[in-house]
Amino acid sequence: MLKLSLLQQMLVVSIAMSTITCAFIQKTKKYFKCSNCLSIYSLIVNMVFGLVFCITFTNINFPESLWVGLFSFIGADTIYKSLEGKIASYRDIINKNVIEVAKENLIETGSGK
Repeated sequence: MLKLSLLQQMLVVSIAMSTITCAFIQKTKKYFKCSNCLSIYSLIVNMVFGLVFCITFTNINFPESLWVGLFSFIGADTIYKSLEGKIASYRDIINKNVIEVAKENLIETGSGK
């Protein structure tokens, strides 16, 4: 069975990480003359940053962090948009454990004076 929640987590991490790697590659691309070299460099940077980023900031393990690097290289935002509707939105991920209460249902407490 496909682990959609794990895939969703990896794509969200890839989206965040791809902005960082994109900025890094833009700053350092002046050192590469040919586009093939730049593509290989971009792949290596995404894989290394994916590994380090996942190990540092998430509970995603080594093989899955390589997938995060690959998703970041391919374009995580494009993959995420193509899967939209099949997996929960980013807002649903963030608000998963949040309960919304209407303002009229709130009980005001005294200030204790």
